[in-house]
Amino acid sequence: MKVPFFSSRFSQIAALVLLLGLGLAIRLYDLTDLPLDFHPTRQLLSALKARGMYYQTLTDAPADQREFAIQQWKIRAAIEPEIIERVVAFTYQFTGEQLWIARVYSSLFWVIGAFFLFLLARQLTTTDGALVTTAFYLFAPYAVNASRSFQPDPLMVALIIIFWWAVYNWADEPTSYKWAIIAGLFGGFAIYVKFVAAFFIIGGGLGSALRRDSVLETVRRPQVYVMTALGILPGAAYVIYGVWIAGYLGQQFGGRFIPALFLSPSYYLGWIGMLNIVIGGIALMLGLLGLFFLENEKRRFLIGLWAGYVFFGIYFNYHISSHDYYSLPLIPIVALSLAPVADWFFAQLNRLTATRLARLFASSLLLLGLFASLWNIRAEMKRTDYRPDAQMWAEISEKIGDKNVAGLTQDYGSRLAYWGWKSITSWPTYGDLLYHDDLRGAQRNFEQQFANIAFKKDLFLVTDFNELNRQPSLKEKLYGYPIFAESDAYILFDLADSH
Repeated sequence: MKVPFFSSRFSQIAALVLLLGLGLAIRLYDLTDLPLDFHPTRQLLSALKARGMYYQTLTDAPADQREFAIQQWKIRAAIEPEIIERVVAFTYQFTGEQLWIARVYSSLFWVIGAFFLFLLARQLTTTDGALVTTAFYLFAPYAVNASRSFQPDPLMVALIIIFWWAVYNWADEPTSYKWAIIAGLFGGFAIYVKFVAAFFIIGGGLGSALRRDSVLETVRRPQVYVMTALGILPGAAYVIYGVWIAGYLGQQFGGRFIPALFLSPSYYLGWIGMLNIVIGGIALMLGLLGLFFLENEKRRFLIGLWAGYVFFGIYFNYHISSHDYYSLPLIPIVALSLAPVADWFFAQLNRLTATRLARLFASSLLLLGLFASLWNIRAEMKRTDYRPDAQMWAEISEKIGDKNVAGLTQDYGSRLAYWGWKSITSWPTYGDLLYHDDLRGAQRNFEQQFANIAFKKDLFLVTDFNELNRQPSLKEKLYGYPIFAESDAYILFDLADSH
């Protein structure tokens, strides 16, 4: 019988507690910095929504601020149910408006997911492999940044993992209604939080169900229909309400699938680029090789997870090749796939460290590698301080006053809306123009577009100068107007003379 490297129960528990504790600690480092370090457009969408919900409960807030906050919440796209936003807004009632609250919740969700991922990986391999799975999931640099962001994805990933764990246990006891109900509830909640979870729920469910049984045997089990019903109902109810009753979801399902991209090398190269950002080539290679280290029954389960991700990337072909966080659920898949490789590695290490001194030295090297990785992640967080940006946007707001403004700014004006309490009409980015060109076959005429956006505007604000340089027609047009105000961070062009 193979003896694990972490052989005693104490060492196993201590290692897991250390990983979970450090995983939470690194995510809470630099806690109060502004949420501009990771996809700020998406984070500020949730931030503005949460603030609007909070201000709706503040009867003693200034009337103009309260009205603006609620309006910003209501006008912004509602794609997924506003779960994390409502939890944060509720917490604001006890803490006041503190953006770091969302960072705490997202970090907790991710770490909870790590615990269930450990339980699942231990069933696939051994405790040694499960600890490496947990470490990769917690400390992959991209995972750290993404899992502390103000968006529903960290919660969704945690729920997907709990579903995988539950459905894997159900496959070991296929007549159990207990595991079927647990799996169905968490799978359904994951899909309710974010619809894209369905690909990973279906992949995990099929991979688990077909571990031992054939398709015919699987469909004969009533527990399968219990899981399916619980998985479908919450998300289906939200879609029915959002599309056919309230109507706010009607436009949210377009533009996700662009058939022409399958003939474009940019789709495949873009997808590879996203994988390199999220996972890294070495980890991806080792994860795929890990499939060969498993026995056939367990390999089927992991193949189901990988297949779910592949079909997800085929359907969301534009986003998978251009939005790195769409590959976030791949992190636990790769982490699980690394478990059998790690198990083999630790078996060799255990054989080579027969003495207590050698075992202590090997353990010290493992700890050194872990802390070196954490130090690098900490250094990256410390490198940029976004706190001064809040003052800059407040200054811009003062310059604007009550004037009507269009602008080319970061995050479509969300930063000005959040820290400056001002709304502007946003000029599209270069990426937006390309995206709409792909979808509609033509770009709008520049002069007509400028007239539509800048019509009767007093000022045009530019804070994203890199984006301005990518649109020479806009740059030439704007510099034909006088400058109303400027600094190193922004320029306000005076459009009033053009009316």
